Amino acid sequence: MAETTQTQTPEVDYTLNNPDTLTKYKTAAQISHKVLEAVSAQCVEGAKIIELCQNGDKLLEEELAKVYKGKKIQKGIGHPTTVSPNSYVTPYTPLVSEAAEAETTLKAGEIAKIQLGAQIDGFGTIVCDMVVVGASEVTGREADLIHATHYANELLLRLMAPPGLLATGSEEEKKKAAAAKAPTQARITQLIEKVAKTYDCNVVENTTSWLFERNEIEAEKKIILSPGSGVKGEGVPDVGEVWGVEVGLSLGSGKVKNLDHRPTLHRRTTTTYQLKRPSSRATLTEIVKKFGQFPFSLRQLDDEKSAKVGVIESVRNGVLRQYEPAGDADNAAVSRYLTTIAITKNGITKLAAPAAPDFEKVKSDKKIEDEEILKILELPLSKSTGSKNKNKKKKAKKADGTDE
Repeated sequence: MAETTQTQTPEVDYTLNNPDTLTKYKTAAQISHKVLEAVSAQCVEGAKIIELCQNGDKLLEEELAKVYKGKKIQKGIGHPTTVSPNSYVTPYTPLVSEAAEAETTLKAGEIAKIQLGAQIDGFGTIVCDMVVVGASEVTGREADLIHATHYANELLLRLMAPPGLLATGSEEEKKKAAAAKAPTQARITQLIEKVAKTYDCNVVENTTSWLFERNEIEAEKKIILSPGSGVKGEGVPDVGEVWGVEVGLSLGSGKVKNLDHRPTLHRRTTTTYQLKRPSSRATLTEIVKKFGQFPFSLRQLDDEKSAKVGVIESVRNGVLRQYEPAGDADNAAVSRYLTTIAITKNGITKLAAPAAPDFEKVKSDKKIEDEEILKILELPLSKSTGSKNKNKKKKAKKADGTDE
């Protein structure tokens, strides 16, 4: 009897050890940055939030269509475009069919948070930045909030570097640094709160950073800043991981309240359930096909009105997670940054990140004086390879003909 041999498809390495993985993350990040810049420029006084969200999603799809053409690689929106007004804490994406919300516009002077992301082959890069609507220069409390958010974010990124990863000095000093324990989440919160207090701000409760994996933006590890009662983070960042790092501060107490809006942002979970209603099954099929397990807005589905009904059974049985709209309990202005980072043996790489504020135009009369905080902020995020500087020097030599 003849033996039949089966050829097995080699298992693909989806970790950062595979250069293709990092390339996909970086390509998705370039798209996220490009669209973020375009939507931010459109955040002017009187702009309708629904139109900003629609424009952002259209741009994401157009840019995604330009990459990995003709290849059997899944790609799409990793996070729909959301624009959150002044006191809104969570990503906000209104629906066309909700008449009152569809008319919501941006007001001069408020802080608008823009969040969006692209994904390629399941590798998502989400980013959130903010603009002060209609302001060429920012002073006063809004400037305090922006300064505080920038430095809190830079501090958190440095606290996420595994101990000893960027240590210098003798081998003995490096070993000692590597043996140190990573800061606890309580300690991280304490340090971030120090920065916030410097600028008379408060950390938004339960601000969560998540471990990202392929097709998953809420993996097992998470860091929670200012956790509420009964809430705690899990795990510490490690080499080879990708994280979505979030910082949110408030000019109020930092406490959060649910808003009287329909939840419009959802995400499929790993829970399975035999849905009873045909409309529920049809809606879920469309969701799985279009978005996988990435977040989506109900406005992205073919029929928005039927989608509002079609998700109810899935939400009730845990097949879909719905994100409850929340805002600052004091209706105070809040900020949000979200940075997608990769942790490699060379340190932390910002894949998709908010732009650094122009401090010539954003002026606060407050400054950080705590020596411990300043010392951490001075630390590099990654090892300097020196290759870029060498290349620059070579180009300079060719340009002016000198050897200096």
